[in-house]
Amino acid sequence: MKLLKILATISFLTISMNTHAEKNSVDFADPKDGELLTSPFKVKFIVKGMEIEPAGTEKLNTGHHHLLINAEDIKEGEVIPADEKHLHFGKGQTETLVTLPPGKYKLTLQFANGLHKSYGAEMRKSIEVEVK
Repeated sequence: MKLLKILATISFLTISMNTHAEKNSVDFADPKDGELLTSPFKVKFIVKGMEIEPAGTEKLNTGHHHLLINAEDIKEGEVIPADEKHLHFGKGQTETLVTLPPGKYKLTLQFANGLHKSYGAEMRKSIEVEVK
C-alpha cells in the first residue's frame, strides 16, 4: 500500500512538472524559415501557453497575434503600431494571406495583450523568407 502511495506521488509530480515545462511561445506553422515563396502566400500562427482573445479583452494570459514585416522588435509593454509593417489580428485570427513584392523579408510574429501591448521576446518569433 505504501509503495502505491509513493508511485502515485511520483506520477503526480511528473505530470505537474511536464505541464509547467511547456513554455509560453509563438511560432509559424507556415511558412518555414528560409522558404522561397510566391505572393500571395499563407501565414499560419501558433501560440502555446496562452489563449487567443479579441482585441479589447483584458484577461490574464490572453492576447492576439501581430505580424511585423521588416520591422524592429517591439519591447515588452510597448503598444504595437498599426501600419503597413505592423499587421494586427485583433479578431483572434490564426492565419492570413500576405501579398508582398519580390524580395527578402523578415517576418516577426508578436503576441500582445488585448490593448496591443507586446509580451516581448518570450512571445516573439522571427523568420526570414524570400518572395520570388
